[in-house]
Amino acid sequence: MTGSQHIPSDRETELLDAAYRYVLEHGLQGLSLRPLASAIGSSPRVLLFLFSSKEGLVRAILGRARQAELAAMGDLRSLESTTRDVWSWLAASGHRSLLTLWLETYALSVSDPGGPWDDFAARTVADWLELLGVVQPPERATLTLAVLRGALLDLLATGDVSRTSHAVEASIDLPAGRDATAS
Repeated sequence: MTGSQHIPSDRETELLDAAYRYVLEHGLQGLSLRPLASAIGSSPRVLLFLFSSKEGLVRAILGRARQAELAAMGDLRSLESTTRDVWSWLAASGHRSLLTLWLETYALSVSDPGGPWDDFAARTVADWLELLGVVQPPERATLTLAVLRGALLDLLATGDVSRTSHAVEASIDLPAGRDATAS
């Protein structure tokens, strides 16, 4: 362990988990420390002390969100089961708040770099590609990620699980790479 690694206290972990749940319900847009602190049984002063700044708290919440997403995806087994398993997880109604937060943060990362979400989009792409790349070549992992991300955006916009699930299922047999366009 290096000297720069921070080991959170039990209270810091408790408040981070509560803040994460709060953001899942309320989103990041217009996040204010006073209502957040009140809702989670703390004070703005304590949150600032523990997380150094509002941006530090947002970074910690986003790190917590990434951990939850990656942990829930589990082990990858094969191209077909990976795509299906990941989509099943993404399409589950119990994950909508996490995925809505993911979408909000992804968009902020792309449209407003420099904030606490600065490299969130690039890091989440790398996370997904690493997970998918365990059982797929890079071109296929990129294609799978593009299909899953597009279907997820549609699902969050429309709530149409059936249509988006059929699209993901159809994508499993799509060829990837240069040969995909050569016919």
